Amino acid sequence: MTGAHPITAICPGSYDPVTNGHLDIIRRAAAVFDRIVVGVVVEPHHKQTLFSAEERIAFLEEALAETANVVVEAFDDLVVNFAKRWNARTMVKGLRAISDFEWEFQMGHLNRTLAPEMETVYVMAGPNYSFVSSSGVKEIASYGGDVAEFVPPTVARRCREVFGENGSGLAT
Repeated sequence: MTGAHPITAICPGSYDPVTNGHLDIIRRAAAVFDRIVVGVVVEPHHKQTLFSAEERIAFLEEALAETANVVVEAFDDLVVNFAKRWNARTMVKGLRAISDFEWEFQMGHLNRTLAPEMETVYVMAGPNYSFVSSSGVKEIASYGGDVAEFVPPTVARRCREVFGENGSGLAT
């Protein structure tokens, strides 16, 4: 760690819901940077959320309570503006598959155009998380499947509450 000039990085996302893969990326980033600010997009424009921003923040705060250098905060503007508010010049993003790379490559260049000082660091998902996605978790839960191995306990419990023990059968 750097001491006098702490280095802050942001980990932005919708986290709807947070998965163990997300938590793995955040914790690994927290071991590299002095402070990680997990930015929860309030209302992502490209998808409808199942859980409110407040609930997604609570899931993250509970799961990351023992990671001292992590802060969780909602944002509803450009990610580069969110980063500037925290004096962060680094954005950490997780990559699971080639499809993630294509999207993140495009977004990285757009963000770099908007904020040339912003650097994006990509962290590869661990092999046991490379197939886990929030949309996959919601799909499984919607059909009554057990998502406990993919998400923190509180999220698994809320998925059962939202979809019921047998699921609603309505994939999200």
